[in-house]
Amino acid sequence: MTKKPPVPAESQSPYPKAEAPHAGEGEALAAAKEIAEAAKRRMPSSRQIGMGAAIGVGSAAIVAGLLYWKGGRKDRK
Repeated sequence: MTKKPPVPAESQSPYPKAEAPHAGEGEALAAAKEIAEAAKRRMPSSRQIGMGAAIGVGSAAIVAGLLYWKGGRKDRK
């Protein structure tokens, strides 16, 4: 005797319990490979990295200058 009771045919699911194996390369796998190749093409060049570093250093210098600027104030003693 089995522990599982019999199920009538009209109560059984029309969908399989396990997914059938896929043959070949799927559409999702091909799309993932295409996205990976596109990401490699979008890598920043050394010129872009250098420009980004120069902009970052320049903006930090401007902020530091504004923070330490006395702006014509007289010493208050």
